[in-house]
Amino acid sequence: MITFLGKKLLRFTSLLIALCVLSFWLVSYSPLDPIQAYVGADMTRVSPEQREAIAEYWGLNKPPVERFLHWGSALVQGDMGTSMIFRRAVADVIGERFMASLALMSMAWLFSGILGFVLGAIAGMKQGTWVDRLIKWYCFTLASTPTFWLGMLMVIVFAVWLGWFPVGLGVPAGVLAENVTLADRLYHLVLPALTLSILGVANVALHTRQKLIDILASDYVLFARARGEKGFLLFWRHGLRNVALPAITIQFASFSELIGGTVLAEQVFSYPGLGQATVQAGLRSDLPLLLGIVICSALFVFVGNLVADLIYRLVDPRIRKGESA
Repeated sequence: MITFLGKKLLRFTSLLIALCVLSFWLVSYSPLDPIQAYVGADMTRVSPEQREAIAEYWGLNKPPVERFLHWGSALVQGDMGTSMIFRRAVADVIGERFMASLALMSMAWLFSGILGFVLGAIAGMKQGTWVDRLIKWYCFTLASTPTFWLGMLMVIVFAVWLGWFPVGLGVPAGVLAENVTLADRLYHLVLPALTLSILGVANVALHTRQKLIDILASDYVLFARARGEKGFLLFWRHGLRNVALPAITIQFASFSELIGGTVLAEQVFSYPGLGQATVQAGLRSDLPLLLGIVICSALFVFVGNLVADLIYRLVDPRIRKGESA
């Protein structure tokens, strides 16, 4: 187990360094002017001397390699820098935004996993019937549906036409932070979480269906059918554990897709999470904030994949035996 965790940590460290270097290089050579993005509409009032002072204050007048090494040395000491957009410490901005995104991703991840597993199991047990064809059509349609398009459709139907949910934001507009209740936050969370949940069903459902079909075609299931087992009892005794393993792995491995979908969903619903901060940091060349988000996102995905691997090793002892052989 120690060797396994050591290899995982080494791979994550090398991947994280590569991501930081690539992100820094892309933003450094972006056609966007970070000083103009920082000043905004008042750029015409900024003199050349003031422009140089701003560049010197943020270290933008230094070579990219020197800036990256300075940022890396500060990061090792626990300092992620200061956001150019929010004028606050990057760690504080990420901590505040990440909690909002975590609530959104957790709800969407849980609902999509449960719904996907149930639909996949039903489709596998009803292979070849109209129920199976309907579920496959539903999953294939969702797999090709853009997140932003579905989000706008949800806003139009449930927020504009029916008026059941708010159009966007994470809390009611014009309400002080201390007066916002948990019910208000959950009320604003429903539509973006529902959008991500609906889109996240396809992978889990299709993989669960195919795995269950393979299991039902096996010899031991054929023997169980000969003994009179069928329906839910057959699935409970012989299918549940076998299809649960791939479903768990796929669901935890979908963290990267979940983060990507969250960025688009938060833009559509104006949800004040980490995804919206990522877009703002990219468009306004806020390099410290963007690199901090890259680190947190990579860590989030790494934890998801690690948990999936650990659960797989605990549930299926053949994995441990194969590594020790």
